[in-house]
Amino acid sequence: MSLKHIAVAEILMDIEKELRDLQLWESESPSVEALASTQPFAIDTLTFPQWLQFIFIPRLYMMVEQHMPLPSVSGVKPMAEEYFQALNLNSAALILHLERMDNLLSTQ
Repeated sequence: MSLKHIAVAEILMDIEKELRDLQLWESESPSVEALASTQPFAIDTLTFPQWLQFIFIPRLYMMVEQHMPLPSVSGVKPMAEEYFQALNLNSAALILHLERMDNLLSTQ
């Protein structure tokens, strides 16, 4: 496993921890239909935290576990900033972890 894959896994654990700390981690999965959205960030069927939990995190974990090539571009931080600016949550640490992921994936 490459160092980049290990770093991705570590950041995914940090993202999950922050979602749990913010009480945004859900115990039940959305419907199959909601998860099948073709819109960016599944914006039409999921909240941003749901997209992180049920699509982003599992997809990247699968890529790490199967030693697959990782995405070469990531732009999750701007979406997080947009989503969380209207909420009264201390999301700074979560946004920082998403920025770390964006930076890691966007460097070759």
